[in-house]
Amino acid sequence: MSETSHMPADPEKAGPERPRLQLHTGQRVEEPTPRNVWDIEYDREVWRLRELGIRARIAHILFDRIPQPWLKDLAKRWARWRLSTGLGAESAASGTRAITHFAQFLASPAVRVVRLDQVDRPLLERYLAHLHADYAGRVVHRNFMGQLNLFFLAIRQHRWNDTLPASTVFFPEDFPRYDERLPRALSEPVMTQLEQPSNLDRWKTPAYRLVTLILMRCGLRITDTVRLPHDCIVHDADSAPYLRYLNHKMKREALVPIDEELEREIRDHQRHLRDRWPHGTPVLFPRSLKNADGHEPTDDNVYRRAMHQWLKACDVRDEHGRLVKVTPHQFRHTLGTRLINRDVPQEVVRRILDHDSHMMTAHYARLSDTTIRRHWEQARKVDVTGQTVALDPEGPLAEASWAKQRLGRVTQALPNGFCGLPVQKSCPHANACLTCPMFVTTPEFLPQHRQQRQQLLQIVSAAEARGQLRVVEMNQQALGSLDRIITALEEDEAPGGAEVADAG
Repeated sequence: MSETSHMPADPEKAGPERPRLQLHTGQRVEEPTPRNVWDIEYDREVWRLRELGIRARIAHILFDRIPQPWLKDLAKRWARWRLSTGLGAESAASGTRAITHFAQFLASPAVRVVRLDQVDRPLLERYLAHLHADYAGRVVHRNFMGQLNLFFLAIRQHRWNDTLPASTVFFPEDFPRYDERLPRALSEPVMTQLEQPSNLDRWKTPAYRLVTLILMRCGLRITDTVRLPHDCIVHDADSAPYLRYLNHKMKREALVPIDEELEREIRDHQRHLRDRWPHGTPVLFPRSLKNADGHEPTDDNVYRRAMHQWLKACDVRDEHGRLVKVTPHQFRHTLGTRLINRDVPQEVVRRILDHDSHMMTAHYARLSDTTIRRHWEQARKVDVTGQTVALDPEGPLAEASWAKQRLGRVTQALPNGFCGLPVQKSCPHANACLTCPMFVTTPEFLPQHRQQRQQLLQIVSAAEARGQLRVVEMNQQALGSLDRIITALEEDEAPGGAEVADAG
């Protein structure tokens, strides 16, 4: 028998190292040449992310509805580059959808753009009108514009096509007005129900109960939670525990402090994992089915569906008796709001939530009205004569008084107190507010009062030396007011005086 007689009938099937492809029919065939998987998928109209080794909530990225070959190739280059930098598949697919919508506009009979050099600023202005007609400022409107801007920027940066006009760009003024929304924190009555041990024990899957605890207490995003590494707990020099995780949105590792109780829950869960996977698992929440080696993490959509069933079993209702609808991300909003309302500094909250921008954390600070009001109610308030201003927090005018004080802070902010004058009236005093009977201040402004008093003393002394009696007279009245205010407020600093919380 010849040596070649041992060869398989189909030489393309020789060798187990040949890459395999999954067809849409479910049949598996051998790839004829050992090409790179990216080369194989790149030529397809529909990219199969699993073939690229990408596990995501979406399975495909679609290019089949981009009719222009030149635009389709640029879209593929952009998507491949973004995925290779570690960008999430959902974000890459979002960019492709934006290009697809733009491509349909370019191919319409009224436009008929056939080359990249025709995509100029006047064309974009026509597309702006087209977007407004289709989406009228909705989130997808801004998203399509933002993704296209990134696409144009990448073309220029990488010199993929030098014919793109320099004027092809969306300006900030082009974007529709963004309706800034406050964080959707859950109310305390709802959170009290969700945090009850009896309700937490209603989870049929213990792992999902732990996921819920981490969402509530650490404020992680659900995607980051289900992908936690098995070895996710670290300790500082004082042996305090921290949860270590990968912030996929910011592409960096982050730490969040946890309490000893949550650490015990995680340790118990790790021991249960070793019972099923004695050799260990790389993830803390491995998928329960079709996961022999324990390497596949739980899908966040599977948890969302289980969470929906858990909420129904707990019969959690809001203050109006209605069944609540909760998303995993609302636990993050709730934690941020709670921290701000408990006087945790905004920078600390930013680090706990691992925000990249202070502006993101500032959304939670806007919800701290209860914190500011509590300080206002607790602080001793005196007027320009040094007399105490009473405000009953439970009285019938409490809400109205608080609203007026808030308006005073916003519309008549002063360096050393607040104006108690109704905002409908104009101030009849040409002098500083220290001579105004509507002026109100608290101990938190004592440093400013002392500094201003020192400055007034210097002014009065200099005016007396120059014989400027009018200047002395004008400032003596303010100086007398400051002396009375400081004397009254310093009583709180004396031993036995009332302790006033620092509003800063």
